[in-house]
Amino acid sequence: MKDEPEDVPEVEVEYGNNRNGEMLHNSSNKRSRTTSDCWDHFTKITVLGIKKAKCIHCGAELTAGSGTSHLNRHVRSCLSRTQQKDQVDDCLEKKEVTKDDGTCGVALQSFDPIVASHKLATLIVKHELPLRFVEYDAFKDLMSYCNPLAKNMCRSTLKIEIFKLYNSEKAKTMKLLENNDSRVAITTDLWTTSNQKKGYMVVTGHFIDNSWHLQSRILRFINVPAPHTVECLSQVLVKCLWDWNVDKKLSTITLDSCTTNEAMVDRVKGMIPTESMVLNGKFFHMRCAAHILNLIVKDGLKVIEGGIGKIRESVSYWSSSPKRLKTFEMTAHQLQIVCERKLVLDCPTRWNSTFDMLDVAVMYKNVFSRLRHCESHYKCLPSDKEWELAEKMLDYLRPFYSLTDVFSGTAYPTAIMFFPVICKMRKSLMEWQMSPIPEVKLMAGGMIEKFLIYWQEIHMVLVMAVILDPRFKMLMIEFYFPKIYAVGVAEQIKRVRDLCEEIFNYYEVTSTTLTCGAVAESSLAVGHSLKGQRQLGFLNWAAFEAFASQNTKLTKSQSELERYLEEPLVERTADFDVLTWWKMNKDRYPVLAEIAKDILAIPVTTVASKSAFSVEGRSLSPHRSRLHPDTLEAIMCTQHWLWATDRGAILEEEIFTGEELNDDEDNGPQILN
Repeated sequence: MKDEPEDVPEVEVEYGNNRNGEMLHNSSNKRSRTTSDCWDHFTKITVLGIKKAKCIHCGAELTAGSGTSHLNRHVRSCLSRTQQKDQVDDCLEKKEVTKDDGTCGVALQSFDPIVASHKLATLIVKHELPLRFVEYDAFKDLMSYCNPLAKNMCRSTLKIEIFKLYNSEKAKTMKLLENNDSRVAITTDLWTTSNQKKGYMVVTGHFIDNSWHLQSRILRFINVPAPHTVECLSQVLVKCLWDWNVDKKLSTITLDSCTTNEAMVDRVKGMIPTESMVLNGKFFHMRCAAHILNLIVKDGLKVIEGGIGKIRESVSYWSSSPKRLKTFEMTAHQLQIVCERKLVLDCPTRWNSTFDMLDVAVMYKNVFSRLRHCESHYKCLPSDKEWELAEKMLDYLRPFYSLTDVFSGTAYPTAIMFFPVICKMRKSLMEWQMSPIPEVKLMAGGMIEKFLIYWQEIHMVLVMAVILDPRFKMLMIEFYFPKIYAVGVAEQIKRVRDLCEEIFNYYEVTSTTLTCGAVAESSLAVGHSLKGQRQLGFLNWAAFEAFASQNTKLTKSQSELERYLEEPLVERTADFDVLTWWKMNKDRYPVLAEIAKDILAIPVTTVASKSAFSVEGRSLSPHRSRLHPDTLEAIMCTQHWLWATDRGAILEEEIFTGEELNDDEDNGPQILN
């Protein structure tokens, strides 16, 4: 039976010649409703006034308007359509399934464009690919070969998918924080980009989860408009804490040591109720140990500032051009000095980079001396005494250099390491004062003066951390204090014990609220189940239960801290994990375990927040300079969350460098909830 003519869709066709040389003209772009499935494979065009149907697979042009039987026959016999279908079938994923009868079979999993878009956004974010990556011709060709059903994606669509991914991962991270019953320690830092000339604040939360794993999550990577006043920074930080619902479960906030940060902490404490903080915020402000160490050593290096300046000029001179560097290497080869390490120019604000520069330069001091006679323009050669003094200073400062690496860790608790390391540093400085070298004695005096400024402010809360390490407890305090304090040792040890009791009593009270509720519920249940016993002389059963539970609890709480301190020390082994130990002993010491969960999560440096920035130069890559701040935040935060989720632990700083190869101009987010 001959099919009846139908209305077919028409699309706009540009003027020009088709493959047969026939002139084409524009037709209407309106699509009318059709009933035959064959029109899924044809597009109606008009050629020289004649309506035709063009196959979207092979491009064949058939007459239109006289029925669809011939069109259906072409669809069934079109080789191009058959080849495309075979390609789609080949790219379908085979998935093992279990049938109702228990046997295993293989089924084809259909292509889901939503899942594909999600995975593509994850790829771009995790591996720091540019947004323009999806528009590369080679990438489009690859996707078309792998799956003809996959549609090309533009940068704008990709950005939408990135924000969807950001919102999804943010919800998961917020749920993780909400379900966690420990406090959150905050680190934050601020810097201005060299390319965008914009200020960014990164806020990172640190906590120990319910499985006793140390976790770290970036909460915000937010653009802060200038001027960066105390009021502005405080409002941005507090709003972040409110948005993430961590304002009532804060433990500490770790910042670099400067007057602006001190003023900001005071304003934050005025905006957030201190009743929710430990001991009313008595130890809320923690100063970055790495920053303090940097200030102390920098102050000491002023003694040899002249020699360091000449070495810096020498390194800068011979590394300023490839020709000079080649001359330097050839001279080293002549002196039979192996150039395993390259010359390093320091950043004067970072003492550890100055240490690296001196450490390398001292190896080549003979090369610098030889080149002084070969190059007339080189006039900044250090004297023999300055070289000798630099070598001696390196020997003295090498232990301090290793401290920077210890404090900079993020994958393990650093709070327990702070006190013994600082005590060792204090003891070393006291020994330096007895050195026969005048410059060393002078350097030690300046460093001790700076050290004492921070000592009284930062050490007390972290003393509790070392006490909570079952390998040390109070014996670490009793061992080091006599070496540090010439007088008043017993008074200082008593101060530490009083602090332990103060913190323990605070946590005991906060835990009492939860415990009493549980005791009341269990007592009520026992009362209902033992109604018969109420007739056996216990006329005031409820009062007796309250009295018994209170006195039993008091006895337990009074003895818990003492039991812990009186038990023998745990053997110190290389594979000892303090978090695993507390996980295994949390039932024996419930209050102390709660304290350990909060205090051991405190980072002693802001390294975790700084790692969100580019390590070298602390500036954004020029290739991402056009990214809108909201898009940049979505990418940085999502990348951190994805890596942290994959690893199941804290993200290490060398994985997250903040670099992203992106040269895309960006006018802002398409969606942002």
